Amino acid sequence: MTPKLQAYLSKRAEPVRYPLEGDSALEHPKAVIVIPALAEADNLPHTLESLAHCTPDLLAQTLIIVVVNNRDAAQVDADAIDNNQRTLAWLRTKPCPNLHIAYIDAASPGRELKPKEGVGAARKIGMDRAFACLLNTDSDSPLIICLDADTRVQPNYLEAVYRYAKRSDAWAGVIDYAHPLPEDPQEQAAIVSYELFLRYQHLALHGAKSPYAFHTIGSTIVCTPRAYAAVSGMNRRAAGEDFYFLQQLAKTGTIGFIRDTTVYPSARISWRVPFGTGKRVGRFIEATHEEYRVYHAESYAILKAWLSTVEAHLETTADELLKQAEAIHPELRHFLEHQAFAEHWPKLQHQAPNLDQLRAQFHRWFDGFKTLKLIHHLRDHTHPDQPTFEAYRAFSTHRKETTIPAIPESDTPPLPVQIEFLTHLRVAMRKLND
Repeated sequence: MTPKLQAYLSKRAEPVRYPLEGDSALEHPKAVIVIPALAEADNLPHTLESLAHCTPDLLAQTLIIVVVNNRDAAQVDADAIDNNQRTLAWLRTKPCPNLHIAYIDAASPGRELKPKEGVGAARKIGMDRAFACLLNTDSDSPLIICLDADTRVQPNYLEAVYRYAKRSDAWAGVIDYAHPLPEDPQEQAAIVSYELFLRYQHLALHGAKSPYAFHTIGSTIVCTPRAYAAVSGMNRRAAGEDFYFLQQLAKTGTIGFIRDTTVYPSARISWRVPFGTGKRVGRFIEATHEEYRVYHAESYAILKAWLSTVEAHLETTADELLKQAEAIHPELRHFLEHQAFAEHWPKLQHQAPNLDQLRAQFHRWFDGFKTLKLIHHLRDHTHPDQPTFEAYRAFSTHRKETTIPAIPESDTPPLPVQIEFLTHLRVAMRKLND
């Protein structure tokens, strides 16, 4: 165990008030899958069943940790608490004999999460325990894998992630995803519109050459123990934990893409987090927003021009870069002034020993969150959201982006046309260059 890994375990890991129960036969796993579960008694068995179809030799080397969690009875619906107790009772029966399943009880009285904690804290509890399990493994390529209790995987899932772990540049990665389409047409439209939004964001950031061009879906994340310790572990956020965790991983290493298998996140309505897939589907059903709108394509052109300007003028002063930003768009300069760029840039230049380090430090400062703040600033001041398919057409034409399949000419095509486009887009995006 290296000193850095030991330091994380001793200083930052979740305390042992959450003991690991269940399967203890696998002493030195080569990978650990962490599954937070809140009121998932009906869904978890199906997720584990999909894992059970993976390669037996790899299942024999893989530990699954289920973190059954909720806040105390004053903050969580009684049905959710009862559901969690059913989940724990089921896990104690040692289901799925071909799987190594352990579990953590963060749901029973005295073991609950803290009042403001949620899925981030649950992931952290499980990932910290996974980290500890992997420290003494005999594998030269151990991996911590995130999954959700309502998510299915393909039979080649473990083959793909184990193959990624053996890459020389393995640090952290995201697995390809596809939301299953519900039977109800309205729910279908809801998930199609949301996935088109997610994939547009990924494509647009990729076109802008942002180092933060990757999807941020918790059930698709994998990382090495070294990477996990380097970013001080998973954060405790009640929502958006996946975005911030991946952002930190991108600041310390490379986010790889695992495109030879697919995970299927749930497309159901959910009350668990204030945003994300479940919330977006519910919002669509309630018709409180116009969902077929995305960030304006021109905002990403501004972002691309800004990033390329900085990388081409790393030795330039802050004042000169701000002038060039104003030439790109006046609102870009306004945003940078609001972010105190003129104060930060000379510090970055002074601290960096060479231009490569300066480039890296700039991207750590102008990170995924600042990128999103810029896009929001441009939306609010000059480039409002535009219809989804109009944005795809504008992006494709402006960037000459060959990845995008034929785009419907209408801004409101029939649902079957939308589904066909999304299906082709999923395939095409597997060919994106990392």
